[in-house]
Amino acid sequence: MKISKPIFIIGTGRSGTTISQKILSRHPRIAWLSRLCNIFPNRPQVNRSLMKIINYPLISMCIKRRIIPGERYKFWEFHCKGFSNPCRDLLSQDVTHKTKNQIQNILSKMLTKKRNRLLIKITGWPRVGFLHEIFNDAKFIHIIRDGRAVVNSMINVDWWWGWRGPQNWRWGELTLSQKEEWERFNRSFIALASIEWKILMDAMENVKKFIDKNDFLEIKYEDFCSHPIDVFKKIIEFCELEWSREFENSVKRHTLKNMNYKWQKELTNDQQKILQNVLYEHLKKYSYL
Repeated sequence: MKISKPIFIIGTGRSGTTISQKILSRHPRIAWLSRLCNIFPNRPQVNRSLMKIINYPLISMCIKRRIIPGERYKFWEFHCKGFSNPCRDLLSQDVTHKTKNQIQNILSKMLTKKRNRLLIKITGWPRVGFLHEIFNDAKFIHIIRDGRAVVNSMINVDWWWGWRGPQNWRWGELTLSQKEEWERFNRSFIALASIEWKILMDAMENVKKFIDKNDFLEIKYEDFCSHPIDVFKKIIEFCELEWSREFENSVKRHTLKNMNYKWQKELTNDQQKILQNVLYEHLKKYSYL
């Protein structure tokens, strides 16, 4: 089947993209990438079979507890070398004819007659220019969260590479001003994680101006937690999908709690001051101050 208006949920990571994808995947027209895509990256029919099976209520209830949507970078890396960990954002200029044809072809084989809208989550670098070059009618949903909460969450996951220093992380070399900022705070890892968040948010600002405003939607994690039904009605309308009582009940079944308060409990006063100082202008820009 031809892919029409694929939906990409994007964000810096630790921003609410996972739960957003999980809930949206409950829509009866949505197809998504399961862990089977990582195990069988060149056999899309396996994931397609799963998309058919989950339409049966009794079987679906059992399967959805064990197999959930995710980012599936092993799948992406198999079909597009460098996609998972580039040192800079991937842009339209990075798309080759081979990559474009291969990605379109392999993903199209995962759709079914009923689940004919593809949903994919990507975090870290936006990769919006790259993905838009492959799918020029794509819909992008950017999940934004208070940078202070993102930074605190980031330094508590085992896959944060900032501990290795900026010479060994995934976000390229620091600019002179970024290096000076890091040095000013005695090479604090809180400061470095804050700089990372700013790098990723700036990358998003750089690419979203090239996307039609009708194809780009920004959602705040905080609004998502406080008014999930209203936010998802907005998302469903943006994606040109149908709202139903069944889907509304799916949204209601998820308990959403704003965890932004954690940075104030878990960081010392000095660490909080560094966080506020490094992020000040960006927090102001996104109305978090």
